[in-house]
Order: sequence, then C-alpha cells, then structure tokens
Amino acid sequence: MTSNPSAPKALSAGREANSTATPKRSRVSELEVDVLDAVEREAPEMVAAEGALELSGSVQHEVEHAAGLAAHDAELGAPPGTNGGTFRALRHRNFQLYLGGQLVSLAGTWMQAIAQGWLVYEISHSEAMLGVIGFAAAIPALLISPWAGVVVDRVSKRKLLVITQTVAMLLAFILSYLTFSGTVQVWQVIVLAVVLGGVNAFDGPTRQAFVVEMVGRDDLPNAIALNSMTFNLARVVGPAFGGLLLATVGAAWCFFFNGISFLAVIASLLVMTIPNQHKVQDTRSPWAQLKSGVAYAVHQPDLRGLLLLALFFSVFGISYATVLPAYVDRVLGVGAQAYGLLTSAMGVGAVTGAFIVARYGDRGQRGNWLLASAIGFPIALALFGYAPTLPLSLLLCFFLGVGFMLQFTLINTLLQTRVADSMRGRVMSLYTITFFGFAPFGNLAIGAVSESIGISPTFAISAAISLISALLIFWWTPELRKLR
Repeated sequence: MTSNPSAPKALSAGREANSTATPKRSRVSELEVDVLDAVEREAPEMVAAEGALELSGSVQHEVEHAAGLAAHDAELGAPPGTNGGTFRALRHRNFQLYLGGQLVSLAGTWMQAIAQGWLVYEISHSEAMLGVIGFAAAIPALLISPWAGVVVDRVSKRKLLVITQTVAMLLAFILSYLTFSGTVQVWQVIVLAVVLGGVNAFDGPTRQAFVVEMVGRDDLPNAIALNSMTFNLARVVGPAFGGLLLATVGAAWCFFFNGISFLAVIASLLVMTIPNQHKVQDTRSPWAQLKSGVAYAVHQPDLRGLLLLALFFSVFGISYATVLPAYVDRVLGVGAQAYGLLTSAMGVGAVTGAFIVARYGDRGQRGNWLLASAIGFPIALALFGYAPTLPLSLLLCFFLGVGFMLQFTLINTLLQTRVADSMRGRVMSLYTITFFGFAPFGNLAIGAVSESIGISPTFAISAAISLISALLIFWWTPELRKLR
C-alpha cells in the first residue's frame, strides 16, 4: 500500500474550514477538532501502514466532513444562528417547498395504506395475508438498502427523489386501475408491494440525507422534527379522508388520489435551488464503500446502540399496525371508518410527539427522552391489545403515536447529528434497514401468531419483547442516556 501525501493537506484544509466557521461549536464539534489533532500527529505513520486506508476510513471521512461544513452552510444562504423557535427550519425556502409537497403526497400515501390493508383483508379475510403484504412491502429494504446508501452518497439526491416519486406514482395508478376494473387479486397487490418496496429502499435514505442539504447542520435537528410532524399531520388527514372514501366510494379512488398526490412533491423538488455540495470523490469500489459505512457505524457505540434500538422497535414494537384491520374487526367489532379513526388518533399522537421534539428537543435531554419513550410505548401497546371499547382504543392509539414518534424522531436526529456528511447516505441506509428492512419479519410473525393464539395475546408478547430489548440495549450502551 502506498502512502498518501495529500493527507496533511486535507488536515490543513479541515483546520482552515474550522477557523472560518462561526464561533458556535455546532458546525465542527469538539470531537471533530480532537480527531483532527490526533490524526495530524499520526498521519504519516497511518497512511504508510498496511491497511491504513481501511482502518482509518472513518477518521478520514470525519476530516473531509469538517473541511466542508462551513463552506456548505455558508453557500446555503440561511440566516446565521440557531435560534428562531419551534419552526426555525422553515426560514429555508427549499424546506418550505419540501414540507408542502410532502404534506400532500404523504396524505395520499396514508390514504392508500388504509385502503390497501382493508382491500386485502376484504379479499382474503386472513390476518396472515396482511402479514404477507407487509413482508412483501418491506423485504426489498433489507436486500437493497445497503447498496442504495452507496448510490445516495454518489449522486444528486434531488434527482434521485424525483425518479423514486415518479415510479411510486405510476404504481399507485396501476393499483387504482386494477381495482376499478374489478380484476385485482392478492398476488397482484403483493407484486406491486414488492416493487414499491424496492423504490422505497432508495427513497428512504435519500430523503433522510437530503434534509441537511436544504437547511444546513445548525437547523438539522429542528428540520427532522418538523419533517416528522408533517409526516404525521398527513397521517391524520390521510387515514381520516381515506376511511371516508373507503366507506363511501371504495378503495380504487383512494389509490387514484394517492397517484395524483405525488405531483405535489415532484413539483416542489423541481423548483428548488440546491447549492453545490462540497464532496470528496470516493474512488473505491461500491463494496469497499459499503464495508466502510458498516464499519463506521458498528465501531461507534452510540450509533450502534441507536441502530439496535431501531431494529427491535421495528420488529416487535410497531408491527402491530400490520394486523390493525383484523383488530378493528375481531376485537372491537367495528368497520372501516373506525379503522381510519384509530389510525388518525395515532397520527395526532405522533404530531404531538414531533411537536415536543421540535419545541424542546434542544435542551440536552434527548437520551433520557428516548429511554422514557422506549419504556412507555410497549406499556401502551399491551393495554391497547385488551382495550374493550373504541374510545379507550382511540386514547391508547394517541399514546402509541406519541411514543412511536418520540423514538422515531429522536433516533433519527441523534444519528444524523453524529454522522459525517460523506457517510450520511450509508448510515441512513443502515437505519432504513433496521427500521424498515427487518420489519417484514415482524409483520409476518405477528400475522401468523395472531391467527394462531389471538390478537390481544400477540400484542402483549410483542410489547414484552420490545420493552425487555430496549432495557438491555440501554444497559449495554450507557452512552445512550447521555446523548444530548
């Protein structure tokens, strides 16, 4: 292996960028400065040693990341400073456009989710088949997302999002046509779910990594919280409207309006003005880049702990939503409109949770909040499984929404504020895998177990596993409670 004479220059560039940044340490953290000091002392030996590139890959990316931060944020053109209240990320025009398009598009997505679950259950009358659909939709994330993260770090994120949204729109129109024509079958829904899952394997990490390009790093935590709030405002509007449409005109119109809704986010992406990104070109093979991303996350205890929390939460915590249509029918004995109300109640709770993070998330207690939500969510889930009435179920759905959004947003925020820009796509693809890629196994299991022993006991078992795993992860990784 040959030495790298450009390493000292890269280190100097990092120092110059740091010296020209704002006095606040949010742009280049004290940890990054310590990394610069250590690597500068050891750089000649490191770059000359066998295998040094692989061993020092994470450090090199941190140095490159530090060098580009100040220039990127300055080019973004945002007003200086980090204050500005609960909605401070909305001072960025690009983010305003993005959230507006997202609100419309995601409302349509939730509308389709409600209609698709009800359609499949109406055709099959099987909880297990609902699990199969969830499995089919999520399994591509497990197979494709690692490589999607490498692609995200190499290409224009805005162009990639336009492509994924366009394909998703076409898939919605295809499902609408099949349902309107009366020829729709469960296997067709499964095929479309698999294709959409492949699209989402690219779309998910791209969305996560794109936020920082719209708002810069200072407003990134607030932007993530507002993005989550928008996601769940759509979760309130979409299911409520979807439940109404489902009960009055049928599932086909839900799928059609979802297809139309994608035009809003596509238009918002096309009219944005995104500054050039300061990227260091990585000439290694995709496989080498993938390995470096995994090593980067695995060897940092806080990142590793956050990803493990996302994994167990997705498999054993939120998989209950897969059999929610059967819960509405068999436990509560109500119809499609009540199904929409329950989903909307979760959405209201999730909006509340996102607002809490947006308003109070910068007070240095994110780790403690994450622990509290990891304990509270499974308790609410166990109670929800045995709720005897619709009003009580609605109340518990609200708390499930709060707990879900606190965990979802806090894990996302803590990951994104601790990852180098050059590694962002790959780390967020790992997040996509843990939060969504392994979810199909939970979906498949909860459908089969619910059909075997009943829905209420299954919810209780899922809640117990989710609670125990979270406590073990916090015990194994005490750094998580200290995260700010």
